[in-house]
Amino acid sequence: MIANVGTIDRALRLVLGVGLIAAALFSSWDVFDSVALEYGAVVVGIVMLATAMFRFCPLYAVLGATTCRN
Repeated sequence: MIANVGTIDRALRLVLGVGLIAAALFSSWDVFDSVALEYGAVVVGIVMLATAMFRFCPLYAVLGATTCRN
């Protein structure tokens, strides 16, 4: 697995991942009244955290994209 997630991309994924999980679990926003949307937000948040932690995004690999500096 070659790293394809750069530093700024990694930081954004960490912030958005934690934000999505926190919003879905702890907020009283009407958008998360649906259980499916709540679970969906948590799953997307976990995926974002995992891709940030491993510095590898499978979608980037399929598309041949990278945000790492050469």
